[in-house]
Amino acid sequence: MSELAPPPQPSPGVGPWPGGTEAWPTGPEYDPELLAHGDRRNVVDRYRYWTVEAIVADLDRRRHPFHVAIENWQHDLNIGSIVRSANAFLADTVHIVGRRRWNKRGAMVTDRYQHVLHHDTIDELVAWAKERALPIIAIDNVPGSVLIESYALPRECVLLFGQEGPGLTDAAIAASDAVVEIAQFGSTRSINASAAAAIAMHAWVVQHGPLTPLVE
Repeated sequence: MSELAPPPQPSPGVGPWPGGTEAWPTGPEYDPELLAHGDRRNVVDRYRYWTVEAIVADLDRRRHPFHVAIENWQHDLNIGSIVRSANAFLADTVHIVGRRRWNKRGAMVTDRYQHVLHHDTIDELVAWAKERALPIIAIDNVPGSVLIESYALPRECVLLFGQEGPGLTDAAIAASDAVVEIAQFGSTRSINASAAAAIAMHAWVVQHGPLTPLVE
């Protein structure tokens, strides 16, 4: 006996704007192609039918003043997920340190809305941060680190993360203004790099807010 096929899943997003072209909104933020054919992107309702450029411009007016940096010496697959979390928590910019190429699958196209910069070395990142008086806060569970749960994160800063497994390089640790770790209570030595980044970004939001997410 053959198994019954699962019922079709509804398409995400919304269809064409109802009422035809005569009912279309006229604001410059709207994309005629999306109005005509529907918007299936993974965006909040506020941004339905908006152009990518209009969404980025609106996000730029509200971005939080913290940055996220990731070392990328071994083509870390977590980077895409970190970019996605940076978009969710409205980080100013994501900085890729090391290899320029990174796996974008985990970003789920959020890199279209998130500013991303590349630095060849940690020294380049440090010079960039110093020009803007931004302290670098390393996130890693190494000797001498302090718990992020009890640490006052600077409002304007760079949160620096290492790769899955080896963590941050010695050069990155030495270049940081502080090193903090996330409290863990189980048997594993470390948590997933993208999970750690999301926790750290949320810790910043809890401290500095405001805790008013974008209304759908």
